[in-house]
This record gives sequence, C-alpha cells and structure tokens, in this order.
Amino acid sequence: QVQLVESGGGLVHTGGSLRLGCSVSGSIFGIKSMGWYRQALGKQRELVAAMTNDGTTNYADPVKGRFTISRDNAKNAVYLQMDSLEPEDTAVYYCHTEAAGRMWSRDYWGQGTQVTVSS
Repeated sequence: QVQLVESGGGLVHTGGSLRLGCSVSGSIFGIKSMGWYRQALGKQRELVAAMTNDGTTNYADPVKGRFTISRDNAKNAVYLQMDSLEPEDTAVYYCHTEAAGRMWSRDYWGQGTQVTVSS
C-alpha cells in the first residue's frame, strides 16, 4: 500500500525556520508533481508549493520568497524549507502527489504534520 510519510513539523517562534520532508513508501506510477498543501483551523486546505517533474515550481503568494520547495526524484521525495515563519503559517501541512496517465489521474496525500508558529 502506498503511503506518503511526512516529517519535520513542530513549534517555532516568529522568524524561525523549519524543514518538512515527505517520502513515498511503496511505488507510485506516473508521478506528475509533488508538493505541499496546508489547512489552518477553520479554513480550507490550500496549496503552498508544488514542483512538476521538469522542475517548474508554483508557490502561493503568501509564501513567495520565504519558502523553497525541492525534490529528489530518485527517492520520490519532496521537501519544503520554510524560513521567516509567521504566525499566519500555523497549519497542518500535507504532502501531496499527483499521478496521471493517458486516461486517469489520482491524488495521494500524507497524514499531515502540524506546524505552529508562536508570536
């Protein structure tokens, strides 16, 4: 069974840094992109950052210039370096993988890791 295993969440003060990691346990065919979403209490889940297989990145406006996404394609792993953290970044962060073929697509999600930024 395929699982996305996340690591690296925690508690940090404003201005601090955290690095999230996510690796695939099992095998996923047809990966197109890997990335991170987050969901704050009482809010909808939103995209934070994603990277396609060719290295194209997409960042949410609030994190541009502060967060950096990277991938290790050989390990099917994705990372999120988060710098200059703000209390508004407090959320559960979910690893996401999109896989697709000619006539199908599927989303895979991690279990989520809590990031808390104290003021």
